[in-house]
Amino acid sequence: MDIKQRVLGRIIQWWAPHGGLAQFHQPTGAVGHVAGWIMGRRSSNVARNRWAVRLLDVQPTDRVIELGCGPGVAIAALATRAIRGLVVGVDHSQVMIRQARRRNRAAIRAGRVRLIHAPVESLSISDGPFNAALAVNTVGMWPEPIARLREIARLLRPGGRIAVVSQPRCPGATSATSAAAASELAGLLTEAGFEDLRTETLDLDPPAACVLGHVAPADDAELAARSQRGHDAGAQVADPPATQN
Repeated sequence: MDIKQRVLGRIIQWWAPHGGLAQFHQPTGAVGHVAGWIMGRRSSNVARNRWAVRLLDVQPTDRVIELGCGPGVAIAALATRAIRGLVVGVDHSQVMIRQARRRNRAAIRAGRVRLIHAPVESLSISDGPFNAALAVNTVGMWPEPIARLREIARLLRPGGRIAVVSQPRCPGATSATSAAAASELAGLLTEAGFEDLRTETLDLDPPAACVLGHVAPADDAELAARSQRGHDAGAQVADPPATQN
C-alpha cells in the first residue's frame, strides 16, 4: 500500500465514527463531496468496481444501467467497453452525479453516458431495454429491495444480465461476513425472478462478493407470461357471480 492509500485509510478510520459514515450513504454538501472523493480514489473501491464490470462481460453495443453510480468509477469502466452502446448511471445524490459527470465528461459529450439524479424507488427511464445492470454496495440501502430488483428485471432485455456486489464495511467484517452478504443477495435475486445465479469473490479486506444472474430468455419469459395470463383468467372464471341484495 502506498503512502497516499495509507493516509486515505487513516482519514476514513477517524472520519467514519465522527459522522462520516452517513455521508457514504447519502452524500450532501461539502462533506458529501469529500465522501465522493474518497470513494473515487480508495484503491479497494476502484478495484471492486472495475472487477464487477469485467464480470458483467459488457459488449461494445450493449446498453447498461448502474443503480447507485456514486462518483462514476464503474460508469467510466463500463463506457470503455460499451463504445457503441449507452451507459446510464443513476444516483440519489446530486453531489455524486456532479462528480460522476466530471469523471465521465468526454463520454457524456459523445452521447455514450447519461446520468440521472433520482432515487432507485422512483426510476423513470426511457433509455431501455438494457442488456445489463450493475449495483455495487447499494442494494442493502434500497427500500423494498425485491421490488426494486423486479423493476430492474423489467428494464432488461430477455436474457439480460445483472451483477450485484457487496463488500461489507461494518467494523470487524470478515470473509464470513462477505459470504453471508452474498447469500442474502442471491436470495433477493431469486425472489425477484433472476436465474442461473453464480457468485464470484475478489480477494480484498474484507472480500467483495458479486452475485450474477440473468432474466429469463425470450422463450421462457413468454411461457411465464402466458402461464400468468392463464392463471389470471382462471381466477376470474372461478369467482362466483355477485349476488344482489
